[in-house]
Amino acid sequence: MAGGSGRRVVPLVTTPGASGGTLQDVLDRLAVPGALWHREGDAEDVRCVACGHRCLIREGRRGICRVRFNDHGRLMVPHGYVVALQCDPIEKKPFFHMLPGTDALTFGMLGCDFHCGYCQNWLTSQALRDPGAGSAPSPITAEAIVDLARRRGASSLVSSYNEPLITAEWAMEVFRLGRPHGFRTGFVSNGNATPEVLDHIRPWTDGFKIDLKAADERPYRSLGGTLANVLRSVRWAHERGFWVEIVTLLVPGFNDQADAVRRMADAVAAVSPTIPWHVTAFHQDYQMTDPRNTTVADLVRACETGREAGLRFVYAGNLPGRVGRWEHTWCPDCGSILVERYGYEILQQRITPAGTCPECAVPIPGIWA
Repeated sequence: MAGGSGRRVVPLVTTPGASGGTLQDVLDRLAVPGALWHREGDAEDVRCVACGHRCLIREGRRGICRVRFNDHGRLMVPHGYVVALQCDPIEKKPFFHMLPGTDALTFGMLGCDFHCGYCQNWLTSQALRDPGAGSAPSPITAEAIVDLARRRGASSLVSSYNEPLITAEWAMEVFRLGRPHGFRTGFVSNGNATPEVLDHIRPWTDGFKIDLKAADERPYRSLGGTLANVLRSVRWAHERGFWVEIVTLLVPGFNDQADAVRRMADAVAAVSPTIPWHVTAFHQDYQMTDPRNTTVADLVRACETGREAGLRFVYAGNLPGRVGRWEHTWCPDCGSILVERYGYEILQQRITPAGTCPECAVPIPGIWA
Protein backbone atom coordinates (compact mmCIF):
# COMPACT_ATOMS: atom_id res chain seq x y z
CA MET A 1 0.00 0.00 0.00
CA ALA A 2 1.70 3.20 -1.17
CA GLY A 3 0.09 5.27 1.54
CA GLY A 4 2.87 7.80 1.88
CA SER A 5 3.52 8.66 -1.75
CA GLY A 6 1.39 11.80 -1.82
CA ARG A 7 2.28 13.65 1.37
CA ARG A 8 4.85 16.43 1.20
CA VAL A 9 7.03 17.29 4.20
CA VAL A 10 5.22 20.50 5.14
CA PRO A 11 3.77 21.68 8.45
CA LEU A 12 0.38 20.01 8.87
CA VAL A 13 -0.73 21.90 11.98
CA THR A 14 0.18 25.26 13.41
CA THR A 15 0.50 24.24 17.06
CA PRO A 16 3.56 26.01 18.49
CA GLY A 17 6.36 23.66 19.44
CA ALA A 18 8.40 23.73 22.60
CA SER A 19 11.44 25.11 20.74
CA GLY A 20 9.69 27.46 18.33
CA GLY A 21 8.04 26.81 14.98
CA THR A 22 5.20 24.40 14.37
CA LEU A 23 4.77 21.09 16.12
CA GLN A 24 5.84 19.44 12.88
CA ASP A 25 9.05 21.50 12.83
CA VAL A 26 9.89 20.44 16.36
CA LEU A 27 9.26 16.75 15.68
CA ASP A 28 11.33 16.85 12.51
CA ARG A 29 14.26 18.31 14.40
CA LEU A 30 14.06 15.44 16.90
CA ALA A 31 13.91 12.72 14.22
CA VAL A 32 16.83 10.37 13.54
CA PRO A 33 17.51 7.75 10.83
CA GLY A 34 15.37 4.68 11.43
CA ALA A 35 15.92 0.94 11.08
CA LEU A 36 12.58 -0.32 9.76
CA TRP A 37 12.82 0.49 6.06
CA HIS A 38 14.60 -0.34 2.83
CA ARG A 39 15.25 1.34 -0.48
CA GLU A 40 12.86 0.60 -3.31
CA GLY A 41 12.43 1.84 -6.87
CA ASP A 42 14.13 5.16 -7.60
CA ALA A 43 17.34 5.94 -5.75
CA GLU A 44 15.68 8.03 -3.04
CA ASP A 45 12.42 6.07 -2.58
CA VAL A 46 12.07 4.16 0.69
CA ARG A 47 9.64 1.49 1.87
CA CYS A 48 8.71 1.75 5.54
CA VAL A 49 7.96 -1.60 7.23
CA ALA A 50 7.06 -0.36 10.72
CA CYS A 51 3.33 -0.98 10.21
CA GLY A 52 1.00 -2.89 7.93
CA HIS A 53 0.51 0.03 5.55
CA ARG A 54 4.07 -0.50 4.24
CA CYS A 55 4.14 3.05 2.89
CA LEU A 56 6.28 3.74 -0.18
CA ILE A 57 7.64 7.16 0.73
CA ARG A 58 9.23 9.32 -1.91
CA GLU A 59 11.79 12.02 -1.22
CA GLY A 60 10.34 14.82 0.89
CA ARG A 61 7.15 12.97 1.78
CA ARG A 62 5.60 11.26 4.80
CA GLY A 63 3.97 7.99 5.68
CA ILE A 64 0.36 7.65 6.75
CA CYS A 65 1.44 8.11 10.36
CA ARG A 66 2.82 11.60 9.50
CA VAL A 67 5.82 11.16 11.81
CA ARG A 68 8.06 8.98 9.61
CA PHE A 69 9.42 10.77 6.56
CA ASN A 70 11.93 10.51 3.72
CA ASP A 71 14.86 12.88 3.93
CA HIS A 72 17.07 12.48 0.85
CA GLY A 73 16.70 8.73 0.71
CA ARG A 74 16.79 8.07 4.47
CA LEU A 75 13.73 7.26 6.57
CA MET A 76 13.69 9.59 9.56
CA VAL A 77 11.79 8.44 12.65
CA PRO A 78 10.72 9.82 16.07
CA HIS A 79 13.36 9.88 18.77
CA GLY A 80 14.31 11.37 22.10
CA TYR A 81 11.06 12.77 23.47
CA VAL A 82 7.80 11.93 25.23
CA VAL A 83 4.45 13.67 25.40
CA ALA A 84 3.08 11.28 28.03
CA LEU A 85 4.93 9.59 30.87
CA GLN A 86 3.02 7.90 33.68
CA CYS A 87 3.61 5.25 36.31
CA ASP A 88 0.39 3.31 36.93
CA PRO A 89 -0.93 -0.26 37.39
CA ILE A 90 -0.07 -2.67 34.61
CA GLU A 91 -3.73 -3.79 34.69
CA LYS A 92 -4.57 -0.43 33.08
CA LYS A 93 -2.81 -1.37 29.83
CA PRO A 94 -4.54 -3.89 30.20
CA PHE A 95 -2.18 -6.77 30.93
CA PHE A 96 -3.89 -9.15 33.37
CA HIS A 97 -1.46 -12.04 33.00
CA MET A 98 1.77 -10.05 33.23
CA LEU A 99 3.07 -9.20 36.72
CA PRO A 100 -0.35 -8.47 38.30
CA GLY A 101 -0.33 -5.89 41.06
CA THR A 102 2.83 -4.15 39.83
CA ASP A 103 3.32 -0.76 38.23
CA ALA A 104 4.40 0.00 34.68
CA LEU A 105 6.18 3.16 33.62
CA THR A 106 4.35 3.97 30.41
CA PHE A 107 5.67 6.42 27.83
CA GLY A 108 4.19 7.72 24.61
CA MET A 109 5.06 9.86 21.60
CA LEU A 110 2.88 11.33 18.84
CA GLY A 111 1.15 9.83 15.81
CA CYS A 112 -0.82 6.80 14.68
CA ASP A 113 -1.45 4.86 11.48
CA PHE A 114 -5.21 4.61 12.28
CA HIS A 115 -7.80 7.37 12.78
CA CYS A 116 -10.36 5.86 15.14
CA GLY A 117 -13.26 8.20 15.85
CA TYR A 118 -13.55 7.00 19.46
CA CYS A 119 -9.86 7.20 20.36
CA GLN A 120 -9.37 8.07 24.03
CA ASN A 121 -5.76 9.09 23.37
CA TRP A 122 -6.57 11.28 20.36
CA LEU A 123 -4.61 14.24 21.67
CA THR A 124 -1.43 12.20 21.14
CA SER A 125 -2.42 9.69 18.46
CA GLN A 126 -4.05 12.16 16.08
CA ALA A 127 -1.40 14.86 16.31
CA LEU A 128 -0.45 16.19 12.85
CA ARG A 129 -3.74 14.86 11.49
CA ASP A 130 -6.30 16.73 13.61
CA PRO A 131 -5.62 20.46 14.17
CA GLY A 132 -7.14 20.13 17.65
CA ALA A 133 -4.66 17.45 18.72
CA GLY A 134 -1.02 17.56 19.61
CA SER A 135 1.10 18.41 22.61
CA ALA A 136 4.56 19.90 22.72
CA PRO A 137 7.13 17.11 23.05
CA SER A 138 9.39 17.00 26.08
CA PRO A 139 12.94 15.97 25.14
CA ILE A 140 14.23 13.12 27.29
CA THR A 141 16.87 10.42 27.12
CA ALA A 142 16.24 6.69 27.29
CA GLU A 143 18.49 6.64 30.35
CA ALA A 144 16.25 9.16 32.11
CA ILE A 145 13.12 7.06 31.43
CA VAL A 146 14.74 3.93 32.85
CA ASP A 147 16.06 5.85 35.85
CA LEU A 148 12.59 7.23 36.55
CA ALA A 149 11.13 3.71 36.37
CA ARG A 150 13.68 2.53 38.92
CA ARG A 151 12.96 5.43 41.28
CA ARG A 152 9.19 4.89 41.02
CA GLY A 153 9.50 1.17 41.77
CA ALA A 154 8.01 0.05 38.46
CA SER A 155 8.44 -3.52 37.29
CA SER A 156 7.92 -2.92 33.58
CA LEU A 157 8.35 -0.40 30.78
CA VAL A 158 5.47 0.00 28.33
CA SER A 159 5.15 1.96 25.09
CA SER A 160 1.60 3.30 24.65
CA TYR A 161 -0.60 6.44 24.23
CA ASN A 162 0.20 6.66 20.52
CA GLU A 163 0.72 3.68 18.18
CA PRO A 164 4.05 2.25 19.39
CA LEU A 165 4.87 0.34 16.20
CA ILE A 166 5.51 3.61 14.34
CA THR A 167 7.90 4.71 17.09
CA ALA A 168 9.42 1.25 17.62
CA GLU A 169 13.04 2.32 17.22
CA TRP A 170 12.75 4.70 20.19
CA ALA A 171 10.99 2.08 22.33
CA MET A 172 13.79 -0.39 21.62
CA GLU A 173 16.37 2.13 22.81
CA VAL A 174 14.48 2.38 26.10
CA PHE A 175 13.85 -1.36 26.43
CA ARG A 176 17.48 -2.30 25.71
CA LEU A 177 18.59 -0.11 28.60
CA GLY A 178 15.83 -1.39 30.87
CA ARG A 179 16.38 -5.10 30.46
CA PRO A 180 19.69 -5.28 32.43
CA HIS A 181 17.81 -3.72 35.36
CA GLY A 182 15.23 -6.49 35.33
CA PHE A 183 12.34 -4.64 33.69
CA ARG A 184 9.73 -6.50 31.70
CA THR A 185 8.56 -4.64 28.61
CA GLY A 186 5.42 -4.29 26.55
CA PHE A 187 3.63 -2.66 23.62
CA VAL A 188 0.02 -1.45 23.66
CA SER A 189 -0.79 -1.60 19.96
CA ASN A 190 -3.53 -1.58 17.35
CA GLY A 191 -1.90 -4.70 15.92
CA ASN A 192 -1.32 -3.39 12.40
CA ALA A 193 2.09 -5.03 12.35
CA THR A 194 4.54 -6.54 9.88
CA PRO A 195 6.82 -9.54 10.36
CA GLU A 196 9.76 -7.15 10.11
CA VAL A 197 8.68 -4.92 12.99
CA LEU A 198 7.79 -7.90 15.18
CA ASP A 199 11.20 -9.45 14.54
CA HIS A 200 12.82 -6.09 15.34
CA ILE A 201 11.13 -5.67 18.72
CA ARG A 202 10.88 -9.30 19.85
CA PRO A 203 14.35 -9.63 21.43
CA TRP A 204 13.53 -6.76 23.81
CA THR A 205 9.75 -6.98 24.21
CA ASP A 206 7.78 -9.35 26.44
CA GLY A 207 4.11 -8.37 26.19
CA PHE A 208 2.08 -7.33 23.16
CA LYS A 209 -1.45 -6.04 23.70
CA ILE A 210 -3.48 -5.94 20.46
CA ASP A 211 -6.80 -4.23 19.79
CA LEU A 212 -9.27 -6.35 17.85
CA LYS A 213 -11.68 -3.61 16.81
CA ALA A 214 -14.23 -5.39 14.58
CA ALA A 215 -15.14 -8.65 12.88
CA ASP A 216 -15.45 -7.32 9.33
CA GLU A 217 -13.31 -5.41 6.87
CA ARG A 218 -15.74 -2.53 6.32
CA PRO A 219 -15.66 -1.13 9.88
CA TYR A 220 -11.92 -1.72 10.01
CA ARG A 221 -11.36 0.30 6.86
CA SER A 222 -13.38 3.17 8.36
CA LEU A 223 -10.72 3.28 11.09
CA GLY A 224 -7.81 3.21 8.67
CA GLY A 225 -6.78 -0.45 8.80
CA THR A 226 -7.70 -3.95 7.69
CA LEU A 227 -9.03 -6.86 9.71
CA ALA A 228 -6.94 -9.37 7.76
CA ASN A 229 -3.65 -7.79 8.74
CA VAL A 230 -4.58 -7.48 12.41
CA LEU A 231 -5.57 -11.15 12.54
CA ARG A 232 -2.28 -12.08 10.87
CA SER A 233 -0.46 -9.96 13.42
CA VAL A 234 -2.13 -11.77 16.32
CA ARG A 235 -0.88 -15.06 14.92
CA TRP A 236 2.57 -13.72 14.11
CA ALA A 237 2.99 -12.29 17.61
CA HIS A 238 1.84 -15.51 19.26
CA GLU A 239 4.14 -17.62 17.10
CA ARG A 240 7.11 -15.41 17.98
CA GLY A 241 6.57 -15.94 21.70
CA PHE A 242 5.24 -12.55 22.78
CA TRP A 243 2.82 -12.69 25.70
CA VAL A 244 -0.31 -11.62 23.80
CA GLU A 245 -3.51 -10.18 25.25
CA ILE A 246 -6.41 -8.99 23.06
CA VAL A 247 -8.78 -6.08 23.76
CA THR A 248 -12.09 -5.35 22.05
CA LEU A 249 -13.78 -2.07 22.84
CA LEU A 250 -17.45 -3.02 22.48
CA VAL A 251 -19.17 -0.15 20.64
CA PRO A 252 -22.97 -0.43 20.31
CA GLY A 253 -24.01 -0.43 16.67
CA PHE A 254 -20.41 -0.72 15.45
CA ASN A 255 -19.08 -4.12 16.51
CA ASP A 256 -21.48 -5.51 19.14
CA GLN A 257 -23.78 -7.63 16.98
CA ALA A 258 -23.99 -11.19 18.32
CA ASP A 259 -22.50 -12.79 15.22
CA ALA A 260 -19.69 -10.23 15.13
CA VAL A 261 -18.79 -10.86 18.76
CA ARG A 262 -18.78 -14.60 18.14
CA ARG A 263 -16.50 -14.25 15.12
CA MET A 264 -14.03 -12.13 17.07
CA ALA A 265 -14.00 -14.69 19.89
CA ASP A 266 -13.54 -17.52 17.39
CA ALA A 267 -10.66 -15.66 15.73
CA VAL A 268 -8.80 -15.33 19.04
CA ALA A 269 -9.50 -18.95 20.01
CA ALA A 270 -8.25 -20.14 16.62
CA VAL A 271 -4.81 -18.76 17.46
CA SER A 272 -4.85 -20.04 21.07
CA PRO A 273 -7.63 -20.53 23.64
CA THR A 274 -5.19 -19.36 26.33
CA ILE A 275 -4.92 -15.81 24.96
CA PRO A 276 -6.77 -13.49 27.35
CA TRP A 277 -9.61 -11.55 25.68
CA HIS A 278 -10.70 -8.28 27.29
CA VAL A 279 -14.11 -6.94 26.28
CA THR A 280 -14.27 -3.34 27.44
CA ALA A 281 -17.01 -0.74 27.71
CA PHE A 282 -17.25 2.14 25.24
CA HIS A 283 -18.12 5.63 26.39
CA GLN A 284 -18.78 8.53 24.06
CA ASP A 285 -15.53 10.27 23.22
CA TYR A 286 -13.72 12.32 20.59
CA GLN A 287 -15.68 12.16 17.29
CA MET A 288 -17.97 9.25 18.19
CA THR A 289 -20.83 10.62 20.29
CA ASP A 290 -23.81 8.95 18.60
CA PRO A 291 -23.67 5.37 19.94
CA ARG A 292 -24.98 4.78 23.44
CA ASN A 293 -22.50 3.76 26.09
CA THR A 294 -21.89 0.06 26.62
CA THR A 295 -23.91 -1.54 29.42
CA VAL A 296 -23.07 -4.25 31.92
CA ALA A 297 -25.44 -6.61 30.09
CA ASP A 298 -23.58 -5.95 26.81
CA LEU A 299 -20.26 -6.88 28.36
CA VAL A 300 -21.54 -9.98 30.13
CA ARG A 301 -23.12 -11.32 26.94
CA ALA A 302 -19.85 -10.81 25.08
CA CYS A 303 -17.86 -12.53 27.83
CA GLU A 304 -20.22 -15.50 27.79
CA THR A 305 -19.77 -15.70 24.04
CA GLY A 306 -16.02 -15.78 24.52
CA ARG A 307 -16.26 -18.68 26.96
CA GLU A 308 -18.61 -20.54 24.60
CA ALA A 309 -15.97 -20.12 21.87
CA GLY A 310 -13.48 -21.95 24.09
CA LEU A 311 -11.46 -19.03 25.44
CA ARG A 312 -10.17 -19.82 28.92
CA PHE A 313 -9.57 -16.27 30.13
CA VAL A 314 -12.22 -13.67 29.30
CA TYR A 315 -12.50 -10.31 31.06
CA ALA A 316 -14.93 -7.38 31.14
CA GLY A 317 -13.39 -3.94 31.56
CA ASN A 318 -14.16 -0.27 32.20
CA LEU A 319 -17.09 -0.97 34.54
CA PRO A 320 -15.34 -1.91 37.81
CA GLY A 321 -17.33 -3.73 40.45
CA ARG A 322 -20.33 -4.23 38.16
CA VAL A 323 -19.48 -7.26 36.01
CA GLY A 324 -19.26 -10.03 38.63
CA ARG A 325 -16.90 -12.89 37.89
CA TRP A 326 -15.61 -11.30 34.68
CA GLU A 327 -13.09 -9.05 36.46
CA HIS A 328 -11.25 -11.98 38.00
CA THR A 329 -8.87 -14.73 36.87
CA TRP A 330 -10.13 -18.27 37.51
CA CYS A 331 -8.35 -21.59 37.19
CA PRO A 332 -9.62 -23.16 33.97
CA ASP A 333 -9.26 -26.66 35.48
CA CYS A 334 -10.49 -26.58 39.08
CA GLY A 335 -12.39 -23.29 39.05
CA SER A 336 -10.51 -21.69 41.96
CA ILE A 337 -10.20 -17.91 41.99
CA LEU A 338 -6.60 -16.97 41.22
CA VAL A 339 -6.57 -13.18 40.91
CA GLU A 340 -9.38 -11.12 42.40
CA ARG A 341 -9.70 -7.56 41.08
CA TYR A 342 -11.71 -4.40 41.49
CA GLY A 343 -10.93 -2.36 38.40
CA TYR A 344 -7.15 -1.91 38.40
CA GLU A 345 -6.80 -2.91 42.06
CA ILE A 346 -5.63 -6.41 42.99
CA LEU A 347 -7.55 -7.71 46.02
CA GLN A 348 -5.78 -11.06 46.12
CA GLN A 349 -3.22 -12.84 43.94
CA ARG A 350 -2.90 -16.60 44.50
CA ILE A 351 -0.92 -17.76 41.47
CA THR A 352 2.31 -19.37 42.66
CA PRO A 353 5.76 -17.97 41.76
CA ALA A 354 6.04 -20.91 39.37
CA GLY A 355 2.90 -19.73 37.58
CA THR A 356 0.55 -22.48 38.71
CA CYS A 357 -2.80 -22.77 40.43
CA PRO A 358 -2.25 -23.24 44.20
CA GLU A 359 -5.10 -25.78 44.37
CA CYS A 360 -4.51 -28.13 41.43
CA ALA A 361 -1.02 -27.08 40.23
CA VAL A 362 -2.13 -26.59 36.62
CA PRO A 363 0.12 -24.04 34.79
CA ILE A 364 -1.55 -20.66 34.22
CA PRO A 365 -0.27 -18.99 31.03
CA GLY A 366 1.32 -15.60 31.56
CA ILE A 367 4.35 -13.80 33.01
CA TRP A 368 4.19 -14.10 36.78
CA ALA A 369 7.75 -13.49 37.97
